[in-house]
Amino acid sequence: MARNSMEEDIGICSSILIGVSILLCICFLPLTPFFTLKVVSQYERAVIFRLGRVRGGAAGPGLFSFLPCTDEIRVVDMRTISFDVPPQEVLTRDSVTIAVDAVVFYNIQDAVSSVCNIDNVRMSTRLLAQTTLRNMMGTKTLAEILGAREEIADSMRETLDTATDPWGVKVERVEVKDVRLPHNLQRAMAAEAEAHRDARAKVIAAEGELNASKALKEAADVFSQSAATLQLRYLQTLSTIAAEQNSTVIFPLPIDMKV
Repeated sequence: MARNSMEEDIGICSSILIGVSILLCICFLPLTPFFTLKVVSQYERAVIFRLGRVRGGAAGPGLFSFLPCTDEIRVVDMRTISFDVPPQEVLTRDSVTIAVDAVVFYNIQDAVSSVCNIDNVRMSTRLLAQTTLRNMMGTKTLAEILGAREEIADSMRETLDTATDPWGVKVERVEVKDVRLPHNLQRAMAAEAEAHRDARAKVIAAEGELNASKALKEAADVFSQSAATLQLRYLQTLSTIAAEQNSTVIFPLPIDMKV
């Protein structure tokens, strides 16, 4: 009974204050529109607190009225907001220290929740993004981080979206910008990549030598069947050398010039 009486007293006091505010607006009627009307843009919403309580939903866009003595207005930007996550020092699952940074895009879907459920929605979203990035990268190996950035970004977006949903925030996109490795690890990876390239070059050269030897063996078999074929090949070689305007011609001895 005492609690119900207190609630009724609070309701009566609120009604009296609202009535006084309306009476003042009527008394200053010529000037009232300058103090009781407000315009918010298409991308904004206004959350109105009347004596500390939310009055309905968010107002706007456009023109709306309020009581200057009893109402408090919080304007919320509904556009997409982006911010950079500062580089985070992360120890990966395979014990490699790296620095990772990212960019997050989000917007506010529910203006009332963003004002009533969280003190500073922008700062809280930034801090949560930093923590989520560190936790997400700590569960991955270096190879997974370098090769699966899109999957990690999607997983981070889902985690952030779930955590910020009570705040009226919708996380639209998360992108991992850069992964910085220690200099000694960069040199080691560069040396490993160079060794792989050298090994691949040697394999290709060996395969070329093998194919060339097979072709030479087939040509030798053809030349061995006819002596005139070898002489024609020799004359063709001399013709090629002469076309290059060389002053020196080498004759293999002995040579059998049969007609």
